[in-house]
Amino acid sequence: MNIQNLDLMHHKRIIAGVILAIIFLIIGTILIVKKTKKKNYNSPVNFQVRWQEVTKLCANKKTWPQAVIDADNLLDEALAAAKFKGKTVGEKLVAAQRELTNNEAVWFAHKYRVKIETIDGRKITKKDVMQALTGFRQALRDLGALKK
Repeated sequence: MNIQNLDLMHHKRIIAGVILAIIFLIIGTILIVKKTKKKNYNSPVNFQVRWQEVTKLCANKKTWPQAVIDADNLLDEALAAAKFKGKTVGEKLVAAQRELTNNEAVWFAHKYRVKIETIDGRKITKKDVMQALTGFRQALRDLGALKK
């Protein structure tokens, strides 16, 4: 082999290395962008804004049921974002029970949501709505969806 052939092989290896590096950079960028987009949807800021919408519903007794339902839906999304498995909120809560500081409160809140869907809205009390929302808020904080 002569020097020219060695130089040519050396240049081919350098070019192949540069091409591989570019491919890895492109794949890495794509993965980071995908992860960032998903992370932004489930960010604490997004949950905070949506939680404020829930609390605004507490101003009127007619919208109390919707506040509880929306809070339960928000909890469902937070559980899913935290990668807890289950088809229902209840199944996800069972999977998350070690992460939650007040299981009784969040279970009361979730069961109250189910109850709201089956009872007459006039039987809803302010005390129970506030207790449910307190349970939801604590669970959302425990999951990192709301600031503590």
